[in-house]
Amino acid sequence: METTRFETFIDAIIAIIMTVLVLKIAQPAEPTLSAIWELKTFYLAYLISFLTLFNIWYNNHNLFKKVDNLDNTSVWIYGVMTFIISLVPYFTIWVALHPESIPSETMFGLLFVVTNILYIISIKAVYRSNPYNKELQETNSKVYYEISPLFIILIGFILTYTIYRPGIYISCLISIILWIIIGWRSING
Repeated sequence: METTRFETFIDAIIAIIMTVLVLKIAQPAEPTLSAIWELKTFYLAYLISFLTLFNIWYNNHNLFKKVDNLDNTSVWIYGVMTFIISLVPYFTIWVALHPESIPSETMFGLLFVVTNILYIISIKAVYRSNPYNKELQETNSKVYYEISPLFIILIGFILTYTIYRPGIYISCLISIILWIIIGWRSING
């Protein structure tokens, strides 16, 4: 499949998910700073989710500049990842409404773990489908860098289940910042 058509499809889906995400954020009850502060969990969950979606879009954009075609395996892996990221607004709002709830925190964290794993698998599938692309093979990063955000989220699970209930919130934020840095470094050398 041509990457231009596929990239347009992925761009549209991510744009729709981002739009749904922002529309789900509650409005302040009144126009005061204290009313805005009461929604801080919504804003933090939105920030984490937005950065994740943006990072996927940005890295795919840079990847598809180097790739002309995708095989069916890559397309299907991206299809599964698209399904998973379509759940981002649902779980973002759930955790924003119930930041102290272990089930909402767990599902929010699992969403990001699965998204990260599928993203790594999709990138590796694109590399495999273009074995003669020298520019692409030069940017192929090490797996241990790519899985480091997963370890941070696992630490968040431990924190959530032991001493600090919103541990997954914080670990997801740190994880996405690390994921952005890793993606940026792999693109810029």
